[in-house]
Amino acid sequence: MSVPVNVSIDGAPPQLDKLSPAAQALRQQLDGQVAEILARYPDGPRSGLLPLLHLVQSVDGYVTPAGVEYCAAALGIHKAQVAAVATFYTMYKRKPTGEYLVSVCTNTMCNVLGGQEVYDTLTELLGVGHDETTADGRITLEHAECLAACDYGPVMTVNYDFFDEVTPDGAVDVVNRLRGGERPQPSRGARLCSLKEMAVQLAGFADDRDGAVADLGAGAATLRGNRLAEQHGISVPGFDPNTPIPTGDGRNARPTAVPAANKPASDRKPAGDAPQPQDKLLSDAKGETRD
Repeated sequence: MSVPVNVSIDGAPPQLDKLSPAAQALRQQLDGQVAEILARYPDGPRSGLLPLLHLVQSVDGYVTPAGVEYCAAALGIHKAQVAAVATFYTMYKRKPTGEYLVSVCTNTMCNVLGGQEVYDTLTELLGVGHDETTADGRITLEHAECLAACDYGPVMTVNYDFFDEVTPDGAVDVVNRLRGGERPQPSRGARLCSLKEMAVQLAGFADDRDGAVADLGAGAATLRGNRLAEQHGISVPGFDPNTPIPTGDGRNARPTAVPAANKPASDRKPAGDAPQPQDKLLSDAKGETRD
């Protein structure tokens, strides 16, 4: 069961000089990085809320009430506004989370390819279900709606790094190695880090560890459609990949007009959406006659 983020929806936004002891401790620890984040948004500091939430999550492994209070005070907004965002996005955790967040895609494509079997196998192995953490605090398991890697399904991520075309046995091997203190190499991307370390990166700060940056291009599965198009000479009519991107002041730059050849065959609704055919179909279904 989720632990609620206890915030008040009444009163003025919290002030930095009147923070609770827990929020004040966060301020002392994170103030320098918070200043860096806010400097990225000179026209509207509240735009920095998403990276701020990742940053406070890097301390305790989840967004605590103190973290909500500190974010609100730093941005000059209400705690309820911060909590509304923190409870909307699933990457912000609302209760203590393990060192490694193991996410298994069980959405349609991965499910057809065996994702549910992978998830069920890990559930039995770890003795936990969705959004639950092992007793040693090492691993939190979750099923994910989509991990945006259908071309490599079924996929599993560990702290958002991918393990592609994973099998039940392969998933068990990865998890057992994590439990044994190892950090197995993902299929794509850099070496694994802890969830707290990943939260710092998600807040926008570089990882300075050796092997923290990988230099890999798109894989064969991702490029398969492009390769088939090249092989069969398929291209979008009138499309020029060298078309320059329009420039302007960044606020009202006009986009390039879409070439006529790229327009859909028809912008009209299908005939079945027109009132008259629908009326006729309804009458026919009722056995009525029309003059």
